[in-house]
Amino acid sequence: MTLADTALAVIEMARRGDFTGISDRFLPQLRALAPPDALRAAWDAEVAKNGQVSALGAPLTEAAGPGTVVVKVPVTFERATATLAVGLAGEAGETGGEGGDQGPWITGIQLLPAGAAAPAAPWEPPPYADPDAFTEHEVTVGDGPLAVPGTLSVPRRAGQAPVPGVVLLSGSGPNDQDETIGRNKPLKDLAWGLATAGVAVLRFDKVTRAHPDLVAGNPNFTLTDEYVPDAVAAIGLLRDHPAVDPARVFVAGHSEGGTAAPRAAARAPVAGLVILAGGAQPLHHAMVRQFRYLASLAAEHGGAPPADLDAVARQAAAVDDPALSESTPGSDLPFGVPAAYWLDLRGYDPAAAAAALGKPLLIVQGGRDYQATVADDLSRWQAALDGRPDVTIRVYPADNHLFFPGEGPSSPAEYEPAQHVDPAVVAGIAAWLTEGAPQ
Repeated sequence: MTLADTALAVIEMARRGDFTGISDRFLPQLRALAPPDALRAAWDAEVAKNGQVSALGAPLTEAAGPGTVVVKVPVTFERATATLAVGLAGEAGETGGEGGDQGPWITGIQLLPAGAAAPAAPWEPPPYADPDAFTEHEVTVGDGPLAVPGTLSVPRRAGQAPVPGVVLLSGSGPNDQDETIGRNKPLKDLAWGLATAGVAVLRFDKVTRAHPDLVAGNPNFTLTDEYVPDAVAAIGLLRDHPAVDPARVFVAGHSEGGTAAPRAAARAPVAGLVILAGGAQPLHHAMVRQFRYLASLAAEHGGAPPADLDAVARQAAAVDDPALSESTPGSDLPFGVPAAYWLDLRGYDPAAAAAALGKPLLIVQGGRDYQATVADDLSRWQAALDGRPDVTIRVYPADNHLFFPGEGPSSPAEYEPAQHVDPAVVAGIAAWLTEGAPQ
């Protein structure tokens, strides 16, 4: 079965009502987020609004990262046209399901505007980035079978005097080093902006992106395994680089990368931390909050909720259950992730861990962020770090979770159009790293 065939098969299964078949083809770690009832409700809402499918166009396959693609299929309904985007992991012809011949795993399904089937425009540098101001070369972070590829951006001025350096940690999921989301690359924006401003930057693919086959089957995989070994190795690479001042190497984490940054900083010599929209609320509680928010948005627009909220709440409650153990089935837990991951997180307070480090911190937050919010996450950082003169907190009221400026309630649809990280955010981080971090 080809990649395009898999995407077409999804549509055909939806047309004949086989939503269990679609759910079964999802990557096991994501299957809990795509139960048959939720898929059926979403499809029925589209059919009720736009009519039955009358024609399909030629699928377009785009690379989305190592081992992953997005197949976009133009869909003509009776009263509208749209594009169904199906994310796939694995090669064509692989066995992706328990049935033995189901093809690659599904990683996501999204209905996009009709014009989205055209080839995506390539990423372009933001106005604040000057590619002539720095050099880039590929590096390997870590060693052994779990080593990951990375990119080091070094200011050309580095020959004059050692410069500060920063390691970037991306958010949850199998992100590439640019944190590519659709046609946007927020970590590449940040890396190029900081390098232009005189900061050496090292970013790298997450181990879950580079080696999904080696980590997906590990029931003991934790947040530490996901972030810390590579972060520590990257910090060592920067500290050893002749252009970098080893006394001014920082770690900056976005979203779940911000949650994990204090753990990395506890195991490697860093000058300070930058937390960008870092999650401080327990992850399973944040999951429930986010799905409820998305359900409220869907209700406002007459759509179906993105998931069974009762099932999501039950999975979160299972994490809080004192009876949780490594033998608890992953199917009973959020995202289908094994119990060891949640047992590890259950005792982790990132804000308290950051406070215990005694290191300077810059905390950056978008005011419109619904994933890590001012009320639920920033408040925890503020409470743990209250009164610290070496802590700087900046809120950018117009920005969402990716620090893209906008208006009104934020939603996932905001991440689709081509855009760049807020220049004020990049300038503020650059100034703190080069001038403002207390030493």
